[in-house]
Amino acid sequence: MFPSYLRLSKREINEKIKKLHEILKNCEICPRKCHIDRTKGEKGYCQTGIFPRISGYHPHFGEEKPLVGDCGSGTIFFTSCNLSCVYCQNYEISQLRIGEEISFEELADIMIKLQDLGCHNINFVTPTHQIFQILKSLSIAIEKGLKIPLVYNTNAYDSVQVLKIIKGVFDIYLPDLKYSDNDIALKYSNASNYVETMKSAVKEMYSQVGDLLLDKKGVALKGLLVRHLILPNQLAGSEKIFQFITSEISKNTAVNIMDQYWPAYKARYYPEIAERVNESEIEKVYGLAKEFGLKIIS
Repeated sequence: MFPSYLRLSKREINEKIKKLHEILKNCEICPRKCHIDRTKGEKGYCQTGIFPRISGYHPHFGEEKPLVGDCGSGTIFFTSCNLSCVYCQNYEISQLRIGEEISFEELADIMIKLQDLGCHNINFVTPTHQIFQILKSLSIAIEKGLKIPLVYNTNAYDSVQVLKIIKGVFDIYLPDLKYSDNDIALKYSNASNYVETMKSAVKEMYSQVGDLLLDKKGVALKGLLVRHLILPNQLAGSEKIFQFITSEISKNTAVNIMDQYWPAYKARYYPEIAERVNESEIEKVYGLAKEFGLKIIS
């Protein structure tokens, strides 16, 4: 099975790049809609200009098993984020924006290097605010021989308009469904209207790729793979998240329930999330997932 992007003509890919570039001129690339001209160096919430900005890349063996396989997931970490999670475990990258600006050609070369290392996919971590940069570089990487699936690894605070533009590019969508309550999302991630935005985005993702499809070795080829991080004191609203998945997405949705929360970054200033999740909280969320019949993976 060829990656989806290889079925697109060069003209089709260039048209997508052109549309994304136009959106950057009055930026609505994500739901924040900063309305600044990133093509002229103006910077909004994400503080990212027109060129790619990354903190690093490597074959990753700590991701979900269907992404890692035997040779790892070719992970590229993009600097900054369109959320401001007070407990972010990668805050140096997302909040402090430690990284470097590179050229489109350099990003394309990184994709090829990861492929040459045997990675099963190219895993773009936090791609939302740099999706133009990704497609611009992808067009170069295709010319250089890129031929493995692409993973859109996102916080799910995505624009449906943009997702529709990139249809046919990504084989695997990996959204992290963080909250089922808007007030909580605003408090801990500074995200307005998160729940409705997330739901609309995930529905669009699923419409493009469907349920997770694996090869004979259990490596992901295509589909939706949902993440859900357990927060202390049930603040993530897991039951409502699972209800949404089963009733509005698919009962066959693959879900990774993440129980590694720890009070990173500014979490210590919030007593209700200043400690790790405990065993009873973890067991409760796993129990709920099983009650809903979800396909749990690790």
